[in-house]
Amino acid sequence: MAQLEVDLVDTDGTIWSGEARQVSAPASDGEIGILVGHSPVLSVLRHGEVRVLEAGGTVHRWTVEGGFLSVDGDQVTVVVDSAEAATAGTSAH
Repeated sequence: MAQLEVDLVDTDGTIWSGEARQVSAPASDGEIGILVGHSPVLSVLRHGEVRVLEAGGTVHRWTVEGGFLSVDGDQVTVVVDSAEAATAGTSAH
């Protein structure tokens, strides 16, 4: 099965990098969800929670303070001003 290649970075460097089934983020005009095959997009992010769902069901969550999200092919890049882990490695239901 195809996967998203995800990079979450801030000014200090990479926060998380890996393969995922889904990415959700707080876009300036509402929540955005990214799946494999999503059309290219560039979106400004507001304060909120970025969630990454790995293929195995593990969900990673970070509270972010703005930035942007870029999707090109199945490559998702999330650049944030700052991020704090909200809940580490919970399982999706």
